[in-house]
Amino acid sequence: MQTPLFAIAASFFIGKANSGTSLRRRIIERMAILMVLFSGALATQALAQDAPVHTKGYAVFSKEGKFVPYEFDRHAVGDNDVLIDILYAGICHSDLHHAWEDWRQETYPMVPGHEIVGRVAQAGSKVTKFKVGDYAGVGCLVNSCGECASCKKGEEQYCNNRVLTYASEDIYHGNEITKGGYSNNIVVSDRFAVKVPQSARLERVAPLLCAGITTYSPLKLTHVKKGDKVAVAGFGGLGHMAVQYAVALGAEVTVFDIMESKRHDALDMGVARYVNVNNPDEMKGLENTFRVVLSTIPAKYDPAMYLKMTAIDGDMVVLGLPSRANMSNVELSTLVWSARRKIYGSQIGGIRETQEMIDYSVANDIYPRVEVIPIQKLDEAYQKVSAGEVKYRYVIDIATLSETAQAR
Repeated sequence: MQTPLFAIAASFFIGKANSGTSLRRRIIERMAILMVLFSGALATQALAQDAPVHTKGYAVFSKEGKFVPYEFDRHAVGDNDVLIDILYAGICHSDLHHAWEDWRQETYPMVPGHEIVGRVAQAGSKVTKFKVGDYAGVGCLVNSCGECASCKKGEEQYCNNRVLTYASEDIYHGNEITKGGYSNNIVVSDRFAVKVPQSARLERVAPLLCAGITTYSPLKLTHVKKGDKVAVAGFGGLGHMAVQYAVALGAEVTVFDIMESKRHDALDMGVARYVNVNNPDEMKGLENTFRVVLSTIPAKYDPAMYLKMTAIDGDMVVLGLPSRANMSNVELSTLVWSARRKIYGSQIGGIRETQEMIDYSVANDIYPRVEVIPIQKLDEAYQKVSAGEVKYRYVIDIATLSETAQAR
């Protein structure tokens, strides 16, 4: 066990002087020794700051695997980095697609999670944006080149050299594979952390970092305003956020979903109409109606049905992405017969817009409806998300990691 420096100092100054040694000389000599000791302590501290950050979390080791406790190291906190102690992490539907290898070949072990909120525990020497104790959020990105046209426009999500929060090769840190927010901390460049107001409802903030910005961004891009007719296809994690933003902007909102059990919630959020697509009578007379259609559907569906409902010169924006096995297609003939209706995709938003979204959401009390769960229930939560049984976002209480058995 190491002796504390203050104890050493005390022994030096209160110890009995040797015979014939003046008090003044003894103090000078021992002050010199203390300076050497403290210099060594400072050097040790500097080395510790350059050390990897040990992390505890939950990971899957194969597409068929279950979540298990897992310990690993993150890269050291650099001059422009912040270390964030994670408090809450949301479960996004895309987490399932990655963990279950639905979209592409993946690298395991995988620690998902790109809806993250926590408290700054350490800030690099050049960081001015945050101080220790601030609340901070991390979304789907943790780095980009900072030099391309997209980065300079504040649209880092379209950078060819972007780094995703998990399951992504980090070319800026030795090609390590990033690991996400199902863990107790994260190290990230301060450019990719957003400030979270102290007044925010922290347990409901995390999903804003993906579900929030993914729906906020296209509504801003299409300049949705009061009186516009907006359709939201799919009323889940993304859809219920799109509804809240569109209603707040003054739009007349119609929701399309397959579950009757969600009708009351949609109406309670201020929608003008709820359409159960399994009821043919409710689907009548909607062609050429909506200036903007946001499709948040993560399952197989017919995009042409919603494109026909889009008004001439209107926009259909695709946000939800099914698995490869359930991927939808649009025939060229559909585009011709639905002329002058734009259909395109959208990915989250840049960091500047994400900060705008966080500030707007907190100021206007716009949050996801969440169920907070312990991290030990990840597998159960994934099954319910897949079945569409969650209302409307699961959020992991990272404090429950302390209840976890020994990690792999």
